[in-house]
Amino acid sequence: MKILLTYQSGLPHRNDPYISLLPTGLCYLHACLQEAGYDSILANFSAWPITRIKQEILLLKPDIIGISQWTHNRHSSMELAQTCRELLPHSTIIMGGGHATFCYEDILVEGSPVDIVVLGEAESTLLELLTRISSGTPWQDISGLAFRSNGLKTVNNPRKSIDDLDSLPMPARYLNRSIGLDLELQSEFIVTTRGCPSTCYFCSSPDFWGKRVRFRSPKAIVEEIQYIRNKYGLIYFSIRDDTFTADRKRVLEFCSLLQKQEVNILWNCQSRVTAIDEELAIEMKRAGCECIQLGVESGSLRTLQQLGKKIVPEQIEQACALIRDIGINLSIYLISGVPGETGDDIQQTIELIRTIRPDDGYVSPLAYYPGTQLYKNAIKSGIITKNIFSNSSQAALYVALKPGQSSARLLKELTRNPQEYPERFRQQKKRLGYCYTTNVIAGEWYRQQGEHDKAENELLEITTKQPSNPWGWFLLGDLYTEMGKTKKGKEFYAKVLGIVPQHGPSKAAQ
Repeated sequence: MKILLTYQSGLPHRNDPYISLLPTGLCYLHACLQEAGYDSILANFSAWPITRIKQEILLLKPDIIGISQWTHNRHSSMELAQTCRELLPHSTIIMGGGHATFCYEDILVEGSPVDIVVLGEAESTLLELLTRISSGTPWQDISGLAFRSNGLKTVNNPRKSIDDLDSLPMPARYLNRSIGLDLELQSEFIVTTRGCPSTCYFCSSPDFWGKRVRFRSPKAIVEEIQYIRNKYGLIYFSIRDDTFTADRKRVLEFCSLLQKQEVNILWNCQSRVTAIDEELAIEMKRAGCECIQLGVESGSLRTLQQLGKKIVPEQIEQACALIRDIGINLSIYLISGVPGETGDDIQQTIELIRTIRPDDGYVSPLAYYPGTQLYKNAIKSGIITKNIFSNSSQAALYVALKPGQSSARLLKELTRNPQEYPERFRQQKKRLGYCYTTNVIAGEWYRQQGEHDKAENELLEITTKQPSNPWGWFLLGDLYTEMGKTKKGKEFYAKVLGIVPQHGPSKAAQ
């Protein structure tokens, strides 16, 4: 029995290398199937023309097709399912993902190409389903499924969440059994938790993953990072948890392991303003954390309350000041287009930006997503109907139908924020002593300013104090190449390959 697990991003994002990546959950499903002995293959069809997709499907001839559906690709995923049904009429087509979980009724209409929808966390459900299908036994009583039977939609009881996330296999071990994947870029993004301790009105995470946050162990996370570093040569990672710092003790242990084992990576993560403190930030930076992204959303207390944030502007200012003082790059998320937002609300956010001085930020208009409190409240009050997603062709359905000027004003403020980096670097070194993350950030900043001598000094310090740290050698290779010293640059790239033999950029530079 051959199984195809696939994804196709929405049309506007198909050429974006980041947005068109496979959802991490699909990679976990593939790993589980592989470990269970199933003939499974991953496919990212995001940038493929329909003719090539059809050719590949006919070549593979899968018996089971699993498609990942999220709000932005809800129409593309259904079109893909229809294509699969036309080409392989006897195949079983399964759909799962965030949008499918909450909008299964839109999927399971009469004449739908989709046979089954897996609801929520899918690993255990899919494995049980495939066991039943392969043995020819009935599967209709399996928890966590929705399907159409005798013209009626059936929804089974929800499945119990997986308690031990460490029991799940490592996706990176099985990514090579795939088509259409950028293996290095896909491996850069890892998850270490499921769920979020917050209950923001615009987020569906609590309803999808359950109310309880579950954690992978620090040991398992470091093992995954080391495996990816060795196999794919990655030395930069992005931890995509909703709130990576939700368990303070766990993060401290993770940072300690990274330092003791001299993994020498750089990484970023997302946090909540109330889940960061001085000791934690210092240890995170010592372990290579170069950027923390915070969900700030607004500088207006009224707007924060309206979004269900349960934070106040003073807490935002304190967390951001701490991150800046320690010397971790600060990135913030903002939301615009909130109903009832006034000019004063926007101005308060602008003033907050000027106070906290983030290194970069993102502005997103408030949008409806199924499973969110925002969506539920809007239906209850009659502002929208349940079929809003099936009736609209738009990838994102904004609460303000035509997002106004607030997004542009906030973005403009973010891009013209003056920084006093050299003084920051001096203060950070005085406070933390030697820390390669400081040197990397300082070296790159000086390089961008054209101050090559200062950049060189920062990076040489890494190679002197930590000769087994690839970052000093790699960035010096970039620096010398940029300065026209190509031969010297190659010598330093060779140093990187002596430490991380599969490092892609250094291999490409040889």
